Amino acid sequence: MSYAQRKELSGNRTLAIIFVVILQFALGYAIVTGLAYNVIKQAAEDLKTFDVEEEPPPPEEPPPPPKDMPDVPPPPVTPPPLVRMQAPEPPIQTVTTPVIPPQRPPVMAPPPPPAPPPAPRKIEPARSRGSLVGLFSPDDYPASAQSSGAEGTVRASISVGPDGRVTACNIIQSSGNSSLDSTTCNIIRRRAKFTPARDSNGQPTSDTVQSPPIVWRLEG
Repeated sequence: MSYAQRKELSGNRTLAIIFVVILQFALGYAIVTGLAYNVIKQAAEDLKTFDVEEEPPPPEEPPPPPKDMPDVPPPPVTPPPLVRMQAPEPPIQTVTTPVIPPQRPPVMAPPPPPAPPPAPRKIEPARSRGSLVGLFSPDDYPASAQSSGAEGTVRASISVGPDGRVTACNIIQSSGNSSLDSTTCNIIRRRAKFTPARDSNGQPTSDTVQSPPIVWRLEG
């Protein structure tokens, strides 16, 4: 046999084997498919005609009869003691009143002191014992006033005590020079003497008199 013939036979055998395999696979598929369909159909029909019945539960057994129990009297029941509920006390209402501070009585001003009794009326005023102008001399001229050439007239208010002595001297008309004014009052305090004034009861009392004009003038 030649090489070409052997090659042709080998190719035909291979085709035959492939064809047989395909044919077996097709037959197997048809069988399996047909059998599965018949099985499913038969199962469905069985399910339609099959009824499931549940068995009834067994009857319950009656409880056994109680045994003979001795007659025991029930224990005595003591009623609970009566408890009296105390009624709640009414709430205490506290009334708060505003605290009013005590009012102080009005402070009364003390009455004014009584006016002193009027002084007894003087019936005799104080009088100078001698002339007040005669108390002054040229030697009394203050040196400072002389050197400055000061001149002038002075009048004074003289307070006289119950003993007739001068207690105060105040200038009521100035000369314009302080040395002349102060010298006038100093001379009156040292040299003037008075008879004291007397009241309506005849008792000596103080008084005030005015001096006559005292003229200070340089000579020459």
